[in-house]
Amino acid sequence: MVSDKKVERLENSVAKLTVTVDQQSVRQEYDKLLDEYSKSAQIKGFRKGKVPREVMERKFGDGLKSETMQRVLEESLKQAIEQVDEKPLSFAQPELDGELDFELDKDFSYAVRYDVFPEITLGTYTGLEIEEPQVQIGKEDLERELTALQEQNSVVIDKEDGVVARDNIVTIDYWEIDQDGNPLEGSKREDFVFTVGSGYNYYKIDDEVIGLKKGEQTVIEKSYPEDAEIEELRGTTRKIGVLVKAVKERQLPEIDDELAQDISDKYESLDDLKKDIRSRLEETVKSHVRQSKADALVEQIIENSQVTPPESMVAAELQSSWRNFVSRFGVPESQVVQLLQQQGRSPEDLFQEWRPEAEKALKGRLLINKIIEAEQIDVSDEDVDARLQEQAESSSMSFEEAKEYYQKQGMLEYLRDSIKEERLFDKLFAQSKIKKGAKRKFLDVVGRNA
Repeated sequence: MVSDKKVERLENSVAKLTVTVDQQSVRQEYDKLLDEYSKSAQIKGFRKGKVPREVMERKFGDGLKSETMQRVLEESLKQAIEQVDEKPLSFAQPELDGELDFELDKDFSYAVRYDVFPEITLGTYTGLEIEEPQVQIGKEDLERELTALQEQNSVVIDKEDGVVARDNIVTIDYWEIDQDGNPLEGSKREDFVFTVGSGYNYYKIDDEVIGLKKGEQTVIEKSYPEDAEIEELRGTTRKIGVLVKAVKERQLPEIDDELAQDISDKYESLDDLKKDIRSRLEETVKSHVRQSKADALVEQIIENSQVTPPESMVAAELQSSWRNFVSRFGVPESQVVQLLQQQGRSPEDLFQEWRPEAEKALKGRLLINKIIEAEQIDVSDEDVDARLQEQAESSSMSFEEAKEYYQKQGMLEYLRDSIKEERLFDKLFAQSKIKKGAKRKFLDVVGRNA
């Protein structure tokens, strides 16, 4: 069918494929389609399957020609793409380039554009100079971890005096009141639970409920600034009815040997727990310092190299970021969009904010994969199994269970690639000039949510 084809590499990882289909193939496809229609067509005055060709063409000519063009286009494009080296990315749909001129009695030529895997020019990636941050684990870091464990093992109980205070857990009904003093339709929420001081409530009435008692009902009048978080509330004054239905507080256990033993049977004393916490913090620091060094290397490699991710690749990366963003809320996507709209924003606004980081991340991954290929870093099935065994032991699973899980999730190749990347960075670190960086606090390196 395809009599000629030509691929041109354009800017920004775009390819232009020009395809020519010979006239004989065009006519054959038309005749084939006409036969199919003739066998099933029912036209008054003719028996089914016995309609003359000229009658069929007179009645369905334009439709037959249009469908023939579509068939020829789809089949020839599939054939041409199979025969060229510059294939479209899996998430990049070819788009027609220019107008189509289709006639049954002449060759049919057309062009499409699509995104292809980008050309990569590797720059220097060995002998680079990077800093290794010097992270100190202080007494306050240990105390913070102990406090977190204390809170995790707390018991929530009814508050004796029933008076709302900061950090109490309250259950309320609330509703907005209109100018006539009536509840605003659709504004009432019943049995709404939140921690006072968290700000996790629509009208942000944390400070206003402090001092109220269980069973008390009141009206709160609150004015909102022009830069309020919720767009609908900006620059307005609202009246909110509130009924306090329950007030609870957390009862914290003592930080002692008993708490350590309650947390796990492997701890006989508080000192055992503290040693384990320090060990975990040291592992966390080690992991973050390694990532910091890897990020520093990748940043320099990007500067030294040339690669431009195509637009469809960037779009796919942004969509992946969006899915992760939505999943963190634990609610349907439509509700996340609605929440953004209340803040005067849209998913497109987020995409614009995320784009620079998405492009940088793609460049980094493309270059690292190219270096893995250049350095011929390989990982055997035995290497993958060894890593699975490690993970099985750390998660109280059998090797077979761990492998089955990775297979079902389609993550075995991901694990193989992560080992390749790990080995590459081991090699790059050994070839880099690593100097001691500034002393930094634990939280400055690992973040507040570590």
